[in-house]
Amino acid sequence: MNAPTEPLRFTLEPFEANRFANLCGQFDEHLRLIEQRLKLEIRNRGNQFELVGPSDIVKSAEHLLRRLYREAKNTELSPDLVHLFLQESGMEELANPSTTPNISLRTRKGNIRPRGANQQRYVQSILNNDINFGIGPAGTGKTYLAVACAVDALEREQVRRILLVRPAVEAGEKLGFLPGDLAQKIDPYLRPLYDALYEMLGFEHVARLIEKQVIEIAPLAYMRGRTLNNSFIILDESQNTTMEQMKMFLTRIGFGSTAVITGDITQVDLPRGTKSGLGHVMEVLKDVNGISFTHFQPKDVVRHPLVQRIVEAYEAFEDQKPGTRT
Repeated sequence: MNAPTEPLRFTLEPFEANRFANLCGQFDEHLRLIEQRLKLEIRNRGNQFELVGPSDIVKSAEHLLRRLYREAKNTELSPDLVHLFLQESGMEELANPSTTPNISLRTRKGNIRPRGANQQRYVQSILNNDINFGIGPAGTGKTYLAVACAVDALEREQVRRILLVRPAVEAGEKLGFLPGDLAQKIDPYLRPLYDALYEMLGFEHVARLIEKQVIEIAPLAYMRGRTLNNSFIILDESQNTTMEQMKMFLTRIGFGSTAVITGDITQVDLPRGTKSGLGHVMEVLKDVNGISFTHFQPKDVVRHPLVQRIVEAYEAFEDQKPGTRT
């Protein structure tokens, strides 16, 4: 890291009191968060700023503050959102923000933009390919962005329905007997998908679409024998498919359909000795044209900063133990 240089001074224009207050946050909490994450000092008098720290960092921080000020005009900023802007960039993208393509997904509750280069590549791949894999640790946006792409395609009438598919494998726990109909029995397994849909479309609208079967909940075991045309299909937690299930799922996809398969190969809950269908398909289809693979890393985690450190710590620990990966 470079040694500190002369303070970097700049002014955010035009000055608008409410917009500027939105940028700074309550008691300047947004500025303090940026200071903490980038390890620099932010001084300001009104909209006149002075940044003190290593030259490369302060230049990146200026780009970030200017970008946040643009966002503050139409978006209510929060510490979580500021964290996402920090997380999406890495120092390289902050220093050159124009290199990030401007992809936006349309939903009933507003537009969603992927954060960071890897999320941008992931969404771009989904838009360009019929079969797409998103592989990596929790918190990297694999499932959320897949749902956003599905909602966007439905809103634009590019598909007629959305199918949510997930293997009903218990994550190391026994859930016992679950009462109710088929949808109710697998509800616990599909909760992350539901949560994303509710956020993007609203609870009542999602309920209506499910009632009309525009949104369909399909347990993986019930996919056999079907051909899915003009659909957006999401297979979540695909690391818990067997090799046979994965092949069966991929051969269900018909004309006009897009499939997104997400999973974390380090969190397999299959019985011991059963090879994950996700791990197997990564080897089988790696060179097939028209199929995209996006691999997320711990640095792509967009949750609390500690989540990234937890993922990295587990990876480091597992790497020290030979023969532990499935």
